[in-house]
Amino acid sequence: MSAVNECCRAAKAACGYLAQCPSGVKNAMLEIVAQSLLDETDTILQGNALDLAAAQDKPEHFLDRLALDATRICGIGEGVRALITLNDPVGEIKESWTTDTGLNIVKVRVPLGVVGIIYEARPNVTVDAIALCIKTGNAVVLRGSKDALQSNRAIVGVIRSALEKNGYRSDFIQLIEDTTHAGADALMKCREFVDVLIPRGSAALIRTVVDNASVPVIETGAGNCHAYVEKTADLHMAKEILLNGKLQRPSVCNALEKLLIDRDIAPTALPVLVAELQHHGVEVRGCAETCALCGGVVPATDSDFYTEYNALTIAVKVVGDCDEAITWINAHGTHHSEVIVTQDSAVAEKFLNGVDSAAVYVNASTRFTDGFEFGFGAEMGISTQKLHARGPLGLRQLTSEKYKIYGQGQTRK
Repeated sequence: MSAVNECCRAAKAACGYLAQCPSGVKNAMLEIVAQSLLDETDTILQGNALDLAAAQDKPEHFLDRLALDATRICGIGEGVRALITLNDPVGEIKESWTTDTGLNIVKVRVPLGVVGIIYEARPNVTVDAIALCIKTGNAVVLRGSKDALQSNRAIVGVIRSALEKNGYRSDFIQLIEDTTHAGADALMKCREFVDVLIPRGSAALIRTVVDNASVPVIETGAGNCHAYVEKTADLHMAKEILLNGKLQRPSVCNALEKLLIDRDIAPTALPVLVAELQHHGVEVRGCAETCALCGGVVPATDSDFYTEYNALTIAVKVVGDCDEAITWINAHGTHHSEVIVTQDSAVAEKFLNGVDSAAVYVNASTRFTDGFEFGFGAEMGISTQKLHARGPLGLRQLTSEKYKIYGQGQTRK
């Protein structure tokens, strides 16, 4: 049996232990996880420093995702503790009824089983995945990228050691250290032991997993996110939402990548918005109308409007109205997060109903598409598919259903 399959087998063997732990025990584990991150910050940073040293030729947005510091580790720990305060979904009764034959049927939430996650150089995902799976009673198999291997080793080692020192099993947490394509392929094909697989990372990674996995996949998505400034928009509000969405953390999937603006206000509003972006170091690529109205704009190619930049770059398109904006977003976006800035409530509702994305905003930054911001404590990713779950994958989205049927000796005629 390969090392990958052995990790998956071990997780499968351990998932029953965690699935039967009561909420109090799981919460105690989460507190241990959170405290271990703080107690062993230096150990984790040492591993992260090795990864960063080996990745100096990578682009800035890549290094931003990879980098940890004491403040980020503290924030990650706070996210773990936030899960403690949330209701445990496992065992929750969704509905119950009695049939004509006297059978009492109860539908309850249960763990998925073994959750595999394939992700890129984001060590915070390692903690999020472990914490979410503890709370939901799922075993977890982690397969990060080679660029974050030392960080992930340190994090998993710290957490497993802390759990064991406090009398708990830790083998429901498995880290695959084979970061080759063959290792990833083995995980994608390990249907015998893995119940669901979640890819988190670039569009290329997600597509590879969706196309090649035999394990059922919950598809997360890249974020080609749009802001549409409608003709009635408050320009100051539009500017603040645009700058927050683009500048606050450009490397993440809920950052803004595209700006659409109504033709009626483009001659006066667009130069102001573009100048603000350029003032903050953003490269603006625009359609022909944008280039004609604004200085210093690079002509956009067709591919620009499909691209998730993860950098200080944005593409701009002038549109005729809300209908054209909706059509454009549905054709060019990744169904992640979009926002309309408007003072017209009817147009806002049209946009909310017409845009086919997991999160659609009126007058608020797309940067809020996040499990913590939604009140989920943390997230396993942002699902852009429509089966099982859509949007931030929090606790309830990491459970399935089971029917419990109580009888008194009934037999079917």
